[in-house]
Amino acid sequence: MTKIELDVTGMTCGHCQTAVTKTLKSVPGVDDVQVNLQTGKAVVQGAAQPEQLIAAVQEEGYGASLSTP
Repeated sequence: MTKIELDVTGMTCGHCQTAVTKTLKSVPGVDDVQVNLQTGKAVVQGAAQPEQLIAAVQEEGYGASLSTP
């Protein structure tokens, strides 16, 4: 299982956090999702490709990119 960290932009409230979480969980291959509103980070566990995750978040109306250490 792979852990992918994303930077998510545009989240301003709990509803946004829930929307991003549900969107990421809907991507095939995702086992678990943790979204932190304060830090703008999403941690995804599973076999999904980063490009799929980013595209899903962008389709929901938020910005997303791979986190860099």
